[in-house]
Amino acid sequence: MSVWKTAALVASSLLSLSCSVSPPSGVKPVQNFNVNRYLGTWHEIARLDHRFERGLDHVTAHYSLRDDGGVNVINKGFSPAKQRWQQSNGKAYFLDSPRQASLKVSFFGPFYGGYHVIELDAQYGYALVSGPNRDYLWILARGKTLPEATRAHLVDTARRQGFPVDHLIWVDQS
Repeated sequence: MSVWKTAALVASSLLSLSCSVSPPSGVKPVQNFNVNRYLGTWHEIARLDHRFERGLDHVTAHYSLRDDGGVNVINKGFSPAKQRWQQSNGKAYFLDSPRQASLKVSFFGPFYGGYHVIELDAQYGYALVSGPNRDYLWILARGKTLPEATRAHLVDTARRQGFPVDHLIWVDQS
């Protein structure tokens, strides 16, 4: 493949990623969302595999308000293979109303992807989060564990919405 074709393919891929901010078809973000209650640290209980978190344990996401009305995002995880912590800093902005839990998030300059809270308990103690398609799914909690009944409920919710829950990775938070 020529250099120009490769460059065009890479540019096209990046452009499609930067436009992938809507929730997957049929997946509805949480309404009456309160970003102030969502701020703080969340522990990743489970996720679908993707290259930017591959092999990481003890993963957390920390959210704080930005001066420009957006949300700072700090994702952190430990790589047992490399024996070191890894961190990614990003920013997120609401796609529409801040009362709808649907944001676009960027860790790479002008390129954004979707971040959609699709289930959230009333106490903001756990969340089910989707990316822009059904290849991205996270179960988050304020603590390092969730009761088995809650885990089963979230997995069932995701399964009914078409996510490949049999491929979830259960994150070591011990």
